[in-house]
Amino acid sequence: MHAITDQKVRVRFAPSPTGYLHIGGARTALYNWLFAKQHNGTFILRIEDTDAERSTDESIQAILDGLRWLGLDWDEGPTFQSANRPHHLEAARRLLESGHAYKCFCTQEDLKRKRLEAEKEKKSYGYDRTCRGLSPEEIASREEQGLPYVLRFKVPDPSLDDGPEGLAGESVAFEDLVYGRVEKRLQDIEDFVIVRSDGLPLYLLSNAVDDMRDGITHVIRGQDGLGNTPRQILIYRALGSPLPSFAHMNLTLDPKRAKISKRRHGEVVTVDFYRKRGFLPWALCNFLLLLGWSTEDNREIVTREEAIREFTLARAGRANSVFDYRKGDPKFFTDPKAIAINAEYIRTMDIEELAGLVRPELEEAGLWDPAYAAERRDWYIHTLDLIRARYHTLKDFAVLGRPYFSEDFEIEPKALSKNLQKDTRLKDWLPELADRLEAVDPFTLESTEAAVRAFAEEREVKAGLIINAVRAAVTGQLAGPGLFEILVTLGRASTAARLRRTALLL
Repeated sequence: MHAITDQKVRVRFAPSPTGYLHIGGARTALYNWLFAKQHNGTFILRIEDTDAERSTDESIQAILDGLRWLGLDWDEGPTFQSANRPHHLEAARRLLESGHAYKCFCTQEDLKRKRLEAEKEKKSYGYDRTCRGLSPEEIASREEQGLPYVLRFKVPDPSLDDGPEGLAGESVAFEDLVYGRVEKRLQDIEDFVIVRSDGLPLYLLSNAVDDMRDGITHVIRGQDGLGNTPRQILIYRALGSPLPSFAHMNLTLDPKRAKISKRRHGEVVTVDFYRKRGFLPWALCNFLLLLGWSTEDNREIVTREEAIREFTLARAGRANSVFDYRKGDPKFFTDPKAIAINAEYIRTMDIEELAGLVRPELEEAGLWDPAYAAERRDWYIHTLDLIRARYHTLKDFAVLGRPYFSEDFEIEPKALSKNLQKDTRLKDWLPELADRLEAVDPFTLESTEAAVRAFAEEREVKAGLIINAVRAAVTGQLAGPGLFEILVTLGRASTAARLRRTALLL
């Protein structure tokens, strides 16, 4: 059968709800979403919940919430694989009746014994097709005895020329949109199980049947699915269905080159981790986009609109990408590139949009003043614009930004030791400077700077000593925006009060 080429694009994201949405899964969803958007196609969300023991409602909700937060809206679904089980079993019945599958009565003990024997002889083990040639009478006898059986797919054997009609050939080959031509010799594919002895269909069958039902034109998934593709192609052909196009994206690995997983790495690899730490949804998508894909000019900031316009599977890399969270700042514990991209969005995004995103953070921290939405709106916007250049996440506005929204803040130990405690005269000078600044009118950038520099000159010390001390006193920090912009933003009264209050600590 030929690949689908003339249909409207239909892609799917099919996560297993056995844990929270992690960044590897989110990247797969993003690539499918972008491909659909670019081709005016359909993005389908399908929950593959056939692992009843590990699938949970909590995980399903986390997947839905994670995709919504990222802005990856789906066009159809969510559908649930478990609800389609009758169709999976019907497909298995068709395969059995058409001779593309057979009943296998081999026990787990038999298979384990044969595997151990092969290992002793240092041979690779594949199912030896013991039950492939059973006669109808032998099958009926075993069924009468109530012996359990699985259904195995009958992989054609070129050496015996016993392949079912439509599956002739020496190998299974396809053109992967990322890896190019992929070919698997039929003799290297064992007769694989499609239905367990308890009657439950396996992933290989269920996934293929669901893709057929949903009319999927392009299967875009992780490279770890590449090994399954030849077997699924055999199922497609046996069921007389046209093939989708396949694109296998490189894997996202941890610093030790292990595959990212929630069970192995904990919350640091989940989408929710970033949401809770003040990352912007598209900034995270931007980071995920670059884990295995690049723009033509290798730029790192790619807007939503640019991504939809420029995304192409031809620019997807084959080498696995590394999510190196160990190099990140401990307070973030994530990849430094993710932090840098998020900070760039915060620095450059529309200030009004930023204002709306920061408000919940200030409210949660008890720093929100209703006046910021009314008579002090201009001050609020100005303050955000002043301080955002050094901030990396939305959380920074409520933590590092606390001195701008509250009189209740602590002085950082380094700021205290380096800028306030090295010269004992500051204990007396800070209140004196407070008196001087209270008399400055108008309280502007020029007038406050002139007052501070004049004060330093009168005390016969470098202006830097006074400037650094004042910064530490009024913000509790070593660095930040220009000092005189800070003073004007805080205002005359707050500035003077903070200088006097800090002097009492020295």
